[in-house]
Amino acid sequence: MTSFAPDSVVLNRKLPLWYQVSQSLRASILGRSPRDPLRLPTEEQLAGHYGVSVLTMRQALKELEDEGLITRHRRRGTFIEPHALRGAPVRLLGSVDAIVAQQSGMTAELLDHGTAAVPAELAEFFPELAEVATYHRLRCDEKTGDPTNHARNYVRPELAARIDLDDLARWPMTKVLRDVVGMDISRITDTVEARLADPETARLLEVPLLSPILHYTGITYDADGRVLDVAVIHYRGDRFSFTVTLDAT
Repeated sequence: MTSFAPDSVVLNRKLPLWYQVSQSLRASILGRSPRDPLRLPTEEQLAGHYGVSVLTMRQALKELEDEGLITRHRRRGTFIEPHALRGAPVRLLGSVDAIVAQQSGMTAELLDHGTAAVPAELAEFFPELAEVATYHRLRCDEKTGDPTNHARNYVRPELAARIDLDDLARWPMTKVLRDVVGMDISRITDTVEARLADPETARLLEVPLLSPILHYTGITYDADGRVLDVAVIHYRGDRFSFTVTLDAT
C-alpha cells in the first residue's frame, strides 16, 4: 500500500524537535489532496525523513493522535483520520510550521486579487511601497462547507508574479511564500482581538451583523527584517480558538 508523503522541514534547536515535527506533519496532513493515501510511513521511515530519533517521532505522532488527526493500529500501521475535526486549537510555540498548520485544513475560494494602494493602516509595514499585491479568500470547513473566515493578504508586489493562484486554493500564504516562492521567513507577529462583524464580514461568514468575530493580523518578515506579507483575517467566533503556550525553559 502506498504511503502518504509528508513535506520536508528544516528543524532548529530553539524549539522542541517533537513539536516542530508534529506541526510540520500536521500541516502536511491538513493540506493533503483528497487523492493522497491515508496510510502514513512507519515510525522509522518518518524519523529518517525528519532526521530525528524514533522516540521523538513517537512523541510527535502521539500529539497528532491526541488531536484526532491520526489513528494508530498495532501491526497495521498509522492512518490519517479523513473525517477529523479541522478546527482544533493549535499550541503555538513560535514555529512557522505552527502558523501553517493553524491555517491549513480548509477549502479556500479566491474572491479577488490584483494590486492596490497600500492601506493607510498598513503603511508602516511597507514604507517604501506605493502599491501591494492583494488576495482575498473565503475559507470554508471541508466537512460542512460552512464559512469559517475570510482573509486578505497584502504582499510585496515583486513576489506576486511567483505566486500560483492554484497553490492559494490549497495552501496558506505562509506556506506558499516559504515553500513555493522560496522566501526565508524569519518570524511572524500575530495579533488577535475581538471585534464586531461589519456588513461584508457578516455576509461572507453568514453571521448576524455586529455579532462577535475574531480579528487576526499576521505580519510575516524575511531574514532581513522586511515585511513580506500582512494577513488580515476575520474568523467566526464560534469556529476558531487561539491558544498560545509559553515555554518557561
